[in-house]
Order: sequence, then structure tokens, then C-alpha cells
Amino acid sequence: MIIETRAYARAGLLGNPSDGYFGKTISIIIRNFGSSISIYETPELKIEESEEDINTFRNVYQMVDLVKLTGYYGGTRLIKAAIKKFAEYCETSNIRLGHKNFTIRYRSSIPRQVGLAGSSAIITATMKALMRFYEIDIPKHILPTLVWKTETEELGINAGLQDRVIQVYEGCVYMDFDREQLQKKGYGRYIPIDPALLPKLYLAYKVELGKVSGAVLNNVRERYDKGDEFVITTLSEIAELAEQGRSAILNKDYALLNELINRNFDLRCKIMNISESNMEMVRTARSCGASAKFSGSGGAIIGMYQDDDMLRRLIVNLKKVNARVIKPIII
Repeated sequence: MIIETRAYARAGLLGNPSDGYFGKTISIIIRNFGSSISIYETPELKIEESEEDINTFRNVYQMVDLVKLTGYYGGTRLIKAAIKKFAEYCETSNIRLGHKNFTIRYRSSIPRQVGLAGSSAIITATMKALMRFYEIDIPKHILPTLVWKTETEELGINAGLQDRVIQVYEGCVYMDFDREQLQKKGYGRYIPIDPALLPKLYLAYKVELGKVSGAVLNNVRERYDKGDEFVITTLSEIAELAEQGRSAILNKDYALLNELINRNFDLRCKIMNISESNMEMVRTARSCGASAKFSGSGGAIIGMYQDDDMLRRLIVNLKKVNARVIKPIII
């Protein structure tokens, strides 16, 4: 029997990047894109390569383009790290794995390196597949932390918990990464929000903005760890936007929510360098009357629009700056 699992792309609606600094966020799942895992029992444990893992190219230019888009490593390292972390979790939890092996493969339609959490989706889907294969239940509030530790401890990826939480819970979730709770229990407070309460949202992304996830946050991390008051205060302000945003969504105060989305990006600009290509995308969206902020670490933006006329303007004008616009499928 073949077991298939899936984890979807995500977008940070408010509060990012404070999730890596004991902050608060609101995220939504983006079902338009996803990573899927297939796993079935075989005599030996085998991880099958995807197209991006194969080291055969038409020419040097194709190889260079692929490296720019996906980096020097494909998805098999993510699966290896997930299997290792899963096995270690079971061992420390006194859970014995059955004496059976498997073949596992992955596919992903998530645009790479544009802040839509493609890497964590592969790991999350792998964890879900292993749980079903071995018939093991990992508590829902624990699973995001296990995925997060796979990336930070095994792969050295600088990341917060936000992506992993929304990819496990799906829908729309408000997250509070309170320092005391996180350090004591290993997970934050995760409160689902009814997606039906959300306003009209769009997502736009530029594939050519590919970069290594986490790299853009490194300078902020260094300044934060050194106690830079401006960085700490700004991240705290960004976190509070998520708290205000939750109330705005529940009260359907979309005018306030629109302001908060723009404010989130404007605050981010105070502590991080934003590339001209990313700024061009935000400026273009705002010139159409929509709000705009990064959905993650850069390369994709999310915001609100008022009606179909504004959506058409977004599609036309963002296409001129080589960005694709979609309406997120959340439910």
C-alpha cells in the first residue's frame, strides 16, 4: 500500500519575522502549491531522487540556472534529516519502530526560495508520512517543533516556528511564541482563526528572486543577540501587529487590517535591507491601491485588495515587473 501525504505553502499575514524572536504572527496556508510524499514498504530503505537532485544537465548553463534556483542541495537532504529526527524522537519517547523498511519519494510545486516555506513543507509532509507508515501519533502541538528542530539542529537553517505551525495546523492560525512558554514547554500558543473571516487576499511572487532561506535574517539575529535596542523594539512592534490583526479579523475591521499589513512591511524596512526588485513589487502593488508585505523572507508578497477591478490591476501591473499574482486557496 502506498501512503501519500502533503504539506502546503504558507504566507505570513502579520507579525513575521518576529516568530524567531519570541514574537507573534498570523499565517495562512496556501493550497495552490504543495509538497507531497509517497512512501511504501520495501526490503531496503531507499530515498528516491527528484529531478532537482539529479546531477545530469544538458549543459553548463542549465546547471548554473538550477543552482541559482534551488541551491547546491536538493530535497533528499531534507528527507534524510526528517527521518533521523523522527527516529530520535521515537527513541527518546520509548516508541519502538517496527522492523520494516520503505521507499520514499517527494514532489513539490512550491516556487523555490521566494519565502513560501518549500523546505519545511517537504519535512512536514515527510513527518506525516512516517507517522502513518509506522502508525505513530505525534501530538499536533509538538510536531511543528520537531520539524523546526530538523531544520535548525540538523541542517543549520535559521528559522522561526511559524512555517511549521501553519503547515501542521493549516487554515489560518494566530501564534504567540511567548519566551517563557516556549523555553519551558517547547511550543507556543496556537489559536486557529476561521478563514471565512478573512478579507480578499492576493499573493504575488517572483521566481527569479531565489536565495538561500534564512540568509536574509542573519544580520538581524546578530544584532538581536547583541541586545540592539532598536532591533528588539522594532521586532516587538511587529509582533504586536499580529495581536491587533487578530482582533481586526475577528471584528471584520478590514480597514485596520489593511493598515497593519502595510505597517508590518514598513517596520521591517527599518531593520533589514530590502532589494530593489522586492521593493519594486511592493510599490507596484500599493500603487494599485492594495496593501503589501513580505509573505516570508522575501520574493513573495501578500496583501488585501478591494474588488475585482483592483485584482485585475494587480495582475496586469505586477506582470510588468515579472511577478505572478494568485488568489490564495486557504480552505
